[in-house]
Amino acid sequence: MELEIQGIVGAEFLHVPVLSQEVVEGLAVRPGGHYLDATVGGGGHSRLILEAATDVRLTAIDQDEDALGAAQKHLAEFGDRVEFIHSNFCDYKYSPNTFDGILADLGVSSYHLDQPERGFSFRHAANLDMRMNQQQSLTAADVINEWDEAELADIFFKYGEERLSRRIARRIVEKRPFETTTELAEAIAYSVPRQYRYGRIHPATRVFQALRIVVNDELKALETFLDQAPNALVPGGRIAIISFHSLEDRPVKHGLRNSSLLKVLTKKPITAKEEELANNPRSRSAKLRIAQRVDSEGEARH
Repeated sequence: MELEIQGIVGAEFLHVPVLSQEVVEGLAVRPGGHYLDATVGGGGHSRLILEAATDVRLTAIDQDEDALGAAQKHLAEFGDRVEFIHSNFCDYKYSPNTFDGILADLGVSSYHLDQPERGFSFRHAANLDMRMNQQQSLTAADVINEWDEAELADIFFKYGEERLSRRIARRIVEKRPFETTTELAEAIAYSVPRQYRYGRIHPATRVFQALRIVVNDELKALETFLDQAPNALVPGGRIAIISFHSLEDRPVKHGLRNSSLLKVLTKKPITAKEEELANNPRSRSAKLRIAQRVDSEGEARH
């Protein structure tokens, strides 16, 4: 499962950002610039942006109130240089020519996986929740217990790239209702062949990824963000996006390349160097792509 590394202090984020140096260099952070962190999380990337040059201003948004609260605490020293907004990055109102740089880090955090009550992980028994924004109504339990077999098989295959999707969906429908993450994970494990059950990753991993993507409508949100965010850049401003699996990376790659407002600066995605991989194995799947806003003559300036 894709994720960025984050530790826990009590029940809070302690954000160790992936590809941190590459992000700051890629955004070309400049003195007095205004930047948007569209997925602030615990504020790790935001802190680096704020520290990269003098008088940097930052708008920080996140759909998760726990994340936003942690970021406010960890970035408190920057005072009114930071504005915090509770929003999904697809719902944010992007005003034209506002930001010198925009960052989106699409990884699900260790915080979410390590907080059992949020229902993202099957390592601990918890309600099937998986909502990033806990104000929304749809939960993973609703999907698992109410959607029909064909719909479940489809999302497991499409969003989890699970080749045994039909077999797993059939078993789930036979055994439901499910209340907890561990009940669901066990049913999935016993629906697959023995050799698959004890493979490198738990057989429920891809199904849980698919559920999380569906519950939070992640790919539709990403599509909207890619369509709207470039307009908010000033000419020469840059957008940097970190993705963690091919379902995210493909639309990022094509969205940046196909935008008439952008010039792609990364022919190939930037990935973690050996030192970071040694310190943070979870950075292995991270891919960073960067593009720059062009002016009306088609030139990328800064």
